[in-house]
Amino acid sequence: MYLRRKIDEYLVEWKKNEERLPLIIKGARQIGKTESINHFAEQNYSNIVSINFVLESKYKTILSDGYAVEDIIKNISMLDTSKRFIADDTLIIFDELQEFPDIATALKSFKIDGRFDVICSGSLLGINYRKIHSNSVGYKTDYEMFSMDFEEFLWAKGYSEMHIEDILKHMQSGTPFSETELSVYKKLFLEYCVLGGMPAVVKVYIEKNVFTDTLEIQRQIQMDYEEDIRKYAEGLDQTKIVCVYRNVPVQLAKENKKFQLSKIDKKARSREYTGCITWLEDAGVISVCYCLQYPELPLKGNYDASKFKIYYPDTGLLIASLDEEAQEDLRANKNLGVYKGALYENFVAEAFVKQGLGLYYYKKENATLEEDFFVRTKDELVPVEVKANRNRSKSLRQLISSDSYSDIHWGIKLADSNVGIEDGIYTFPYFCTFLLKRYLKEKKNME
Repeated sequence: MYLRRKIDEYLVEWKKNEERLPLIIKGARQIGKTESINHFAEQNYSNIVSINFVLESKYKTILSDGYAVEDIIKNISMLDTSKRFIADDTLIIFDELQEFPDIATALKSFKIDGRFDVICSGSLLGINYRKIHSNSVGYKTDYEMFSMDFEEFLWAKGYSEMHIEDILKHMQSGTPFSETELSVYKKLFLEYCVLGGMPAVVKVYIEKNVFTDTLEIQRQIQMDYEEDIRKYAEGLDQTKIVCVYRNVPVQLAKENKKFQLSKIDKKARSREYTGCITWLEDAGVISVCYCLQYPELPLKGNYDASKFKIYYPDTGLLIASLDEEAQEDLRANKNLGVYKGALYENFVAEAFVKQGLGLYYYKKENATLEEDFFVRTKDELVPVEVKANRNRSKSLRQLISSDSYSDIHWGIKLADSNVGIEDGIYTFPYFCTFLLKRYLKEKKNME
């Protein structure tokens, strides 16, 4: 069973472009990169040459005669005489790029030659991406892929564009969802939170319609991540990297969700861990949300790099990391318990990253003013509050009403409630978060 992904349409458009460059698809492991590439290849090419540098390490010698296309295809053919190279109808797939990053240097040759299409893919775990980038600047296109978002999950469950458009219309018009709509989407949202977006996990759930076996797959993925840390994190303290990764759920469960190195090690120094956090972020297995120095535009450059929160880019993996009692509560009793606020915040951070939105929060020193996230339009800063309870949005109201924050005119509240608009606060159910970027864009166009 192939699960439809957003990259499918991107790949079709890529092929239509006569000036297309070799493509590098990057992202964390097990998010469906290889499956999507193979699905596209089978539907669009009569001849496919696929090389996996992990499973077929013999191909690491194909550059022994240099980077010219003729030399590369000659060496591939020497190693496997069944591989054919048909001009203008061959897709060459270099998979597991992190095992042989030097092949990226050959992308310039493939572009100049022009006879064969090339797609590279690899886990960010272990890719020295800065090196790859410098070796092929101007001769490649990058696409960053993530695990399935809520829209892709809805597709997997049989919902169509019509349902997506209807959710957006409710947001745009401020019209509440009907009792049936709200009940169905909230149930689907909870399923998605528990499962996350790893295709292997979603497939098992779709086929069996129960959570049985999904937890085992999620925990295996996390074990694979930690194994990759030990395999690829060269020149860094691997134990520290693993400690940071494992500590994310623990710190999110606290009232103060700012990531504190002292909670890992009382003697921890920031300089000892900065590289570890950067490595995990580059690997695609954590997302870092920075504290703004002041809630105003621009966002980039306006944050304190020493103050941040850390989230998992797949909420299902966060839930899989919880203890057995919490697992039972979530999967059997649908009780989010003490983790409720953390899970909703993590889901929103995940949805932001998958839409290409930056992660920023604000907490005023020695004051109660605090905001979970911010997004921006062309000329406005929009605070976003994630509510796990029915309390009033005190900080959100203060940011909107105060003359001190000239870039802020309205705000968004994501909550376990229906659509509503009041006093400049636009309230949406959590499940609407995946449409936020589109909503902001279309809202600006309609004004």
